Amino acid sequence: MDRVTMPASQPIAFDPRPLTDPVDPKAVSAFVRAAQSARRGPSAGLIVGIVGGAIALPVLLVLVPLLFTMVGPFALLGAVVLGALIAGIIAIIVSAQRRGRIARYRLSTFAAANNMTYIDRITAPPLPGMIFQIGHSRRADRIVRGVSPRFVEFGNYQYTTGSGEDSNTYNWGYIAVKLDVPLPNIVLDALGNNSFRTNLPASFRKDQRLSLEGDFDRYFSLYCPAGYEQDALYLFTPDIMARFIDHAAELDVEIVDDWMFLYTKRKVSTLDPQTWAWLFGVVGALMTKFDQWARWRDDRLRASHGPAAVPAAAAPTGGALPFAAPAGMLTPPAGVAAPGRRLKRRRTWLIIVVALVALWIIPMFITGVMNLLP
Repeated sequence: MDRVTMPASQPIAFDPRPLTDPVDPKAVSAFVRAAQSARRGPSAGLIVGIVGGAIALPVLLVLVPLLFTMVGPFALLGAVVLGALIAGIIAIIVSAQRRGRIARYRLSTFAAANNMTYIDRITAPPLPGMIFQIGHSRRADRIVRGVSPRFVEFGNYQYTTGSGEDSNTYNWGYIAVKLDVPLPNIVLDALGNNSFRTNLPASFRKDQRLSLEGDFDRYFSLYCPAGYEQDALYLFTPDIMARFIDHAAELDVEIVDDWMFLYTKRKVSTLDPQTWAWLFGVVGALMTKFDQWARWRDDRLRASHGPAAVPAAAAPTGGALPFAAPAGMLTPPAGVAAPGRRLKRRRTWLIIVVALVALWIIPMFITGVMNLLP
């Protein structure tokens, strides 16, 4: 595949060739051994292979001769069919595991070719975005991460709600970008990926929706905390709105604390070069505007804390995201006052209660009216 060069706003050349070039089986095996050594435990593929072998061997070595002696020659055909079925299942499992190993190797070499690093999995990633706060069995997979010129992480994410037969598993792709300062909690719900309602796992009160100029409302519904409307207008100037429309109109956006998240229901970390070219272009187009956002300050904090300098916000703890906090001191204090930190979500339970009461009252009202008629 020809080498694709990013726009001038992105100084690092984009090289997708490791995603499609032929791979060296020895290099893949060495990569798998290194990954297993780092995990210090058996891989999922090895566990599946051991379990499959433990089930297949007794069937082939014990059950088949037993059936042959008890039933006769007709059991041979059944034994052959059963053996073929078991061999086919094992072959499918082995092939899937092989494709998974090659995919992880390709992503690892792709990350290295683009000055990034690859992480196979993070359990319960400590990120403040809305999708990372829901359900259980939370994990991010096939993560590609860069730290310069700022921290950017591409990954696939999964979480489960409920349990047993009532459990549901949800899959997302995400991009996490570290910002220079904490900003108000703002959500851009992309209209292009919705059906009859938002595809986001949370809904927000309508009185927090802000209409912006131009065609922006045709592509996004923007929600910001009450009292932060002017701050949202400062952050989303016409040139920034144009960049979101041109590059990210199919992605949901959340700004929370000093992070920006881009969400999609499709896989972000994939072997498709076109997907990566699009995502690198999105980040590159937005990155040139983050310096403007870094100059934003919350006047509410200025009034409450005064002009005293305070340290910049530190990185989250836990060791899963090892990057340095922004250097230097900021005056006035970098941060967001309490009313701007989180959007108020719609109270779904209240809507349900009102609907149930209405279903109870309306039939009574209709019955009463019918009784009054002659």
